[in-house]
Amino acid sequence: METLTFESDDLGATEDFLSRAYARMHIGSSTPDAGRARVSRTGIAPVSVDEIDLSFEMSYSVTPLGKVCLCVMHDGTVRDHSFQGVKDDFGPGDVVMFAPPDLPYSGRICNARYNITMLEPALLSQVAGEQGGPPVRLTGHRPHTPAVARQLGRTIAYLRDQMLADPAVAEQPLVASTAAQHLAASVLSAFPNTALTDDAGAHGRDERDARPVILRRALAYIDDHADQPVTLSDIAAAAHVTPRALQYAFRRHLDTTPLAHLRRVRLAQAHRDLVAGDSADGATVTDIAARWGFHHPGRFASFYRGTYRCAPHQTLNGG
Repeated sequence: METLTFESDDLGATEDFLSRAYARMHIGSSTPDAGRARVSRTGIAPVSVDEIDLSFEMSYSVTPLGKVCLCVMHDGTVRDHSFQGVKDDFGPGDVVMFAPPDLPYSGRICNARYNITMLEPALLSQVAGEQGGPPVRLTGHRPHTPAVARQLGRTIAYLRDQMLADPAVAEQPLVASTAAQHLAASVLSAFPNTALTDDAGAHGRDERDARPVILRRALAYIDDHADQPVTLSDIAAAAHVTPRALQYAFRRHLDTTPLAHLRRVRLAQAHRDLVAGDSADGATVTDIAARWGFHHPGRFASFYRGTYRCAPHQTLNGG
């Protein structure tokens, strides 16, 4: 796990630190001794989350970072932020991509407090399932809607405050991998990108070609994780769409909902265990049902009879 902190009121020291922490840059201020720079970082490969507080006005010119760099504004403003073909201002509540990984950028920071989250670009292709082809790229610097921007901001805050707050947790390989992939999936859901997914609920385009891809990813995720706690948001993140878009896809193509399909998969797994089980060896309907997430025996029996036309204890006893 990576951690660092920095605090200085010396502009030269701040420029040197920022150049080492991000990429080579030049910064300038009309009042070099007017304020203080504070930076704190927590990170797990391949993701880092920084909180930055610059209590003065500063211009910046930065060489390409080589990483996807996201900014969540807390206070103050960023003005005249520019990279190839884009010029924009950011204020409190805005969530933006500073620039594509391979492009330089410049602008002015005005007494701002903000979050910088960086991730390796290869994560986007990995999560999108597009490895081996052209790299997946974000094609816009602002999210589709304010709502998805807020959701991404909450994801970053959760990563910072929950998953990275405890080094003993953050250093577990499964936690690190899950956190990085979840962030990448959230970024793909929030920003327009080149991956072969689409979200008509977010930006109103025809989704007929994309939905089979979404469904394949969602169905594969359900099959692989049916024995684990799974939420609608988990499945949507794995499919790189919003929960609402995922529900639409399931209704349109399968005439069901994601969670109803998950229940059917779990019921089929419970049926398999009942067939293979033997009450003489201590197997019970209650234990098998609970193993697959059915904690109410009566409700499980009702679901089971509706599908398999017999009681679960009959299957367990070879009936």
